Amino acid sequence: MSAARKVVVFDYGFGNVRSAERALARVGADVEITRDFDAAMNADGLLVPGVGAFSACMDGLRAARGEWIIGRRLSGGRPVMGICVGMQILFARGIEHGVQTEGLDEWPGTVGPLKAPIVPHMGWNTVETAPDSQLFAGLDADARFYFVHSYAVHDWELEITNPAIRAPQVTWATHGERFVAAVENGALWATQFHPEKSGDAGAQLLTNWIETL
Repeated sequence: MSAARKVVVFDYGFGNVRSAERALARVGADVEITRDFDAAMNADGLLVPGVGAFSACMDGLRAARGEWIIGRRLSGGRPVMGICVGMQILFARGIEHGVQTEGLDEWPGTVGPLKAPIVPHMGWNTVETAPDSQLFAGLDADARFYFVHSYAVHDWELEITNPAIRAPQVTWATHGERFVAAVENGALWATQFHPEKSGDAGAQLLTNWIETL
């Protein structure tokens, strides 16, 4: 039997790290919650949660050297997964209450207010899965995931012009308007929803990620 994959849940003060720890342990990962540099760099997978304001998450991430750790891991092709605001901060910028904050710029694009009759978008929703998704493998088209957010990415702006490079797989959801629900791009995967709060569907999704580590 192969050893469990080591996953670090990066603890920078903005995310339900215990919920993520329990969900990952449920699907067989060896989980550690830490902001320790060496542990985060050497883990098979790094999970970056996030709740609250984009700007506050970025401040917390920088204080913990998280932006450097994420960049170094990705430059070496080492898996990183962002959840909720942990996904949003991977984009170039976030705009909240008219204030723009620079993100990690791993992907071009802007996180902006979600325009919907009811905000925040809180509860269960289906997604439009990318055609060749690994993240959603084994899940039915009507699988539902748990969302809690008032901001979203409305346009996917990254263009791949080299045919030798696999294009990112982008999954969408709709609440008032269409928005990016998940991305699979090489070693960097992310979800706007909370897989750790999404029951069996979320467990299958986390299993799919762990199996790539």
